[in-house]
Amino acid sequence: MLHLVYVFAFTTLAFIAVGNLIRNLMVLGSESTRTYPPKLTDIPVEQNRISSTQVPHPEFLDDTGTLIKEPLLVMRSITVEDAREKLDALYNSSPESSAKDDRGEV
Repeated sequence: MLHLVYVFAFTTLAFIAVGNLIRNLMVLGSESTRTYPPKLTDIPVEQNRISSTQVPHPEFLDDTGTLIKEPLLVMRSITVEDAREKLDALYNSSPESSAKDDRGEV
């Protein structure tokens, strides 16, 4: 008898959960297509002037202070051999590796 109560309870919870999921998906779909007008009427005129003359973040400026209009992260592909050579050069130029070389260790 207790098994039937558990089955009934979990079935009820499953229907409630699926119903909430469907309702949330419908609300999300309707709100994603809705456009909201800018609320300039809520902000005083003085703040509108300040917000229109905002200074960009310092990371978007180059050394002379002009705005950078190109991507900030450019990745270039290198071969495995080039990467290995660069890592070996870094390892060999480290202070610990030069001390080992002086002692004759490798």
